Amino acid sequence: MIFFSRWLQAPLYIGLIVAQIIYVIVFMVELGHLGEEVLHGFTHPGPNGIVIEEAKIMLGVLGLIDVVMIANLLIMVIIGGYETFVSKIAIDGHPDQPEWLSHVNANVLKVKLAMAIIGISSIHLLKTFIEVGDLAARGSTSTEGQESITGDVYTWDGVLWQVIIHMVFIVSAIALAWIDRMSQGAPHGPVPVPARAPDSPAPTPPALEAAPQPSPQPATNARAIASGAAAGHLLQLGRLRDAGVVTDAEFDTKKTELLARV
Repeated sequence: MIFFSRWLQAPLYIGLIVAQIIYVIVFMVELGHLGEEVLHGFTHPGPNGIVIEEAKIMLGVLGLIDVVMIANLLIMVIIGGYETFVSKIAIDGHPDQPEWLSHVNANVLKVKLAMAIIGISSIHLLKTFIEVGDLAARGSTSTEGQESITGDVYTWDGVLWQVIIHMVFIVSAIALAWIDRMSQGAPHGPVPVPARAPDSPAPTPPALEAAPQPSPQPATNARAIASGAAAGHLLQLGRLRDAGVVTDAEFDTKKTELLARV
């Protein structure tokens, strides 16, 4: 009963899918407004010819990017949250499977959501920087420092608080990433390997060079020791092959030699 209660979250993700559809509609409406702005510039030329305000077009495009980034955030929450907290999604091997879904967990999902929030906050902050005109000095009256492209009112304190909130988002994302790194106990990413010239022979693994030969023992014990040593060597060779130090052909050759000794 307790485990089955996870399905109570399914309607929540269905609601987020509906929200995704709404954002698609919002995107098309904003795109239509942007197209009307450009069309108006062509059909109503001024004394100096066709005039299209670049700042307004840039703000419109940033608004579209903002909608797309929020939609991406919804996708991560819908797919990642459902996969993590409700049920597995049977899409293994699907060509359109998201790269991050194969190793998603609660910590990874939180970090990715934090990064998406930083991206959305950056878009809003950039729109503010583009839209504001001449800001009056701090402490001025409400009628000063109100010039902007769209006519919205911006104050010195308001812009400052937007910057502070954006920095708080960045610090929070860094803290989440650090906590995730500490919980894993090892740094993420591939293990660095030394560069090797294409024509140079592959280096012999040190573990294989220093591997002691088994001393004479009864046949059964000697075979068991040899099998264990060969398995260990194959495991080390497999890691070197995955790291790119040993090629597949060299791995197969060494594997054949080790199996022949057993």
